[in-house]
Amino acid sequence: MKFGIGQSVVRKEDKRLVSGQGVFVDDVAPPGALQAAILRSPMAHARIAGIDIDDALAAPGVHAVLTGLDYAGDGIGGLGCHTILPGIHANAAAPQAPAIGVDRVRYVGAPVAIVLADSRRAARDAAERIVVDYEELPAAITPAEALADGAPALWEEAPGNVAFDVSLGDEAAVEAAFAQAAHITRLSVHNNRVSANAMETRGAIATYEASQDKLTLRTSTQSPHAVRGEIARMLGMPQAAIRVVAGDVGGGFGMKGCVYAEEVLVAWAARRLRATVCWQADRSESLLSDYHGRDQWADGALALDVDGRILALKVTSDYNTGAHLASSGGVPPMFASALATGCYRVPAAYAYSRAVYTNTSPTQPYRGAGRPEASYLIERLIDKAARETGRDPVALRRQNILTAGEMPHKTPLLYTIDSGDYPAILDRALEAADWSGFAKRRTAAKKRGRLRGIGLALHMENAGLANETAEIRFDASGSVTVIAGTFSHGQGHETVYAQMVSDFLGVPFDAIRFLQGDTDAVSFGRGTVASRSMINGGGALRVAADRIIDRGRAIAAHMLETDAGDIDFDAGRFVVAGTDRAVSIQQVAAMSYMPMLPGDLGLGLFAEGSFQLGGFCFPNGCQIAEVEVDPETGATEVLCITSVDDVGTVVNPMLLEGQMVGGIAQGVGQALLETVVYEPGSGQLVTGSFTDYAMPRAADMPPVDFITHSTPTPTNPLGVKGAGEAGTVGATPAVILAVLDALGPLGVSDIALPATPSRVWEAIRDAG
Repeated sequence: MKFGIGQSVVRKEDKRLVSGQGVFVDDVAPPGALQAAILRSPMAHARIAGIDIDDALAAPGVHAVLTGLDYAGDGIGGLGCHTILPGIHANAAAPQAPAIGVDRVRYVGAPVAIVLADSRRAARDAAERIVVDYEELPAAITPAEALADGAPALWEEAPGNVAFDVSLGDEAAVEAAFAQAAHITRLSVHNNRVSANAMETRGAIATYEASQDKLTLRTSTQSPHAVRGEIARMLGMPQAAIRVVAGDVGGGFGMKGCVYAEEVLVAWAARRLRATVCWQADRSESLLSDYHGRDQWADGALALDVDGRILALKVTSDYNTGAHLASSGGVPPMFASALATGCYRVPAAYAYSRAVYTNTSPTQPYRGAGRPEASYLIERLIDKAARETGRDPVALRRQNILTAGEMPHKTPLLYTIDSGDYPAILDRALEAADWSGFAKRRTAAKKRGRLRGIGLALHMENAGLANETAEIRFDASGSVTVIAGTFSHGQGHETVYAQMVSDFLGVPFDAIRFLQGDTDAVSFGRGTVASRSMINGGGALRVAADRIIDRGRAIAAHMLETDAGDIDFDAGRFVVAGTDRAVSIQQVAAMSYMPMLPGDLGLGLFAEGSFQLGGFCFPNGCQIAEVEVDPETGATEVLCITSVDDVGTVVNPMLLEGQMVGGIAQGVGQALLETVVYEPGSGQLVTGSFTDYAMPRAADMPPVDFITHSTPTPTNPLGVKGAGEAGTVGATPAVILAVLDALGPLGVSDIALPATPSRVWEAIRDAG
């Protein structure tokens, strides 16, 4: 089938997007709408003793100034966390946080007031006239500060500033194994805090129609139905009275997978003022107020026997969850704990994580959501253990990785890995990267005054969270509309879903239309997170297609005057078995709308499908990075990256490679460039613009040799495993291990993330 599954079809979306015809939130602001500006706290922790808004209200073009007193007076609810799972998370203390400061602020950038005016400039100018009386309180910026004796308490409901903890595995078995170990490797790491920095900053437009008590919110989100549910809960409205629309969304990376304070404030203001209200963040406002990612402080210990076999793994970590729990704040600590053993055969393991409140912006899943943290720690431990015991890092990995014959494999923590052939992937990566020829390249680099290093990281993640729906509708002309509960914010669903339906039903690729992101048109959907769309959305689409075929078979039988049991379906045609009598699915669709069709055959050709994945799928792979370090400046150049990945069935190889390379870019960014920095003590954001927050550029990215080695999974109808986050999960450890390999001859054995030139230079200097 042309344009079917497995083909590198050019994205349908591209023509619209690259020609400037995309429709983003800021493109649809109606004339005359009120523009919102949000006054944000300059303090990391303070009581609000009073707010004087009179001067702001008197400013030209201002229609209203709303504060926490108005918010509380209207009975608006708080932002909550919905990913603290019974049986996994314990000791939960997750108070709901108001979307605006009522009597207290807990991080720099927290909303304190919202100004509604005729223009953005007028709203911003008026916001500067608001006078807030703050009573400054002590602030805790890191988990260590928040956990210390006498630390300021962020929430009365959370003694010791612990939001929740996660405990998995058998601690007693681990301690017994450690007591018998021939060698124990220990390592402490910090997965640096990073900002997603989507190309399109967050924005929202809310319109309230009093005659219908209907609120419409257009917002840049990757989970429209989740936003609708939260807005309805917080405003006390039925979900049916709220329509959330997400058009084109310029990137999300998990950061846009939840409801934000600004969406709540805009919706509340629109209803209160009976108006349309628009808000759009600029880049500095986004860096300040977007939920960040990572910020995990972890200690790991790996026990080996005398032959180098892994006996046990122990991991303890503290997550900086920020000033309050984001709706998905429970995910990173859980996934980092559950996946701590990586691709390895670990007989006993124990993983413990705490989520700790601090006076910083909240953290949310960011591409990988706990999996990169797990991969980084286990790969660093394996490499360090090899060097401490005088073993070859590749040989130690090969000795301990799981094999295809051990699948499915129940880990000692939580999950059962569905499938994979890790040794084959390792071998392909080593061959493609010319691992055996590295020594010559290192020698040549040394002659040029450069330090060359190579790093290898195996990686594995879980994908496919929760169930999903999809619908296929034929119209009388034979054209098809796919209605998806997932949400594409750059992945190319419009293309790959059309490929699937074309493959399943034999419908021309160009005759397939795609609809998503409108809660009034899509009955339900969980959006796109956790690399789930091809697994759950594709599975639901397969179910819907099968139901279309079953219904079409009955109509075709009527048209061909035979029994439905005698009808076969193949390549878009219903055929009477053993004959050449046939009708196309387009002819069946046309007949389904005819008034003379018997009543028992219904009206129209459409079907909805849902799919529930049992557990997770486990995409996996191996990345090898090669770098050169300039010892005079500490600058690191990533020369090349080889990535071999098992994502199960490949739907579109070209789009898959784009996903992988994009993820690798973000992993390289975390390894060498990106970090969110708060000033100690004051909690002021130091990296408040791209002048200070270093984003990777094209020149920072090396050539990527991307190779697939697929073992389809039996867990879903398509055999896909997910691909959206795999590139990020492997890139950071591979690059850092390459840097450490380059610096190893100088005596450098550790370096903090990100390995900036200054840090590398200082490590070289400190090593003498």
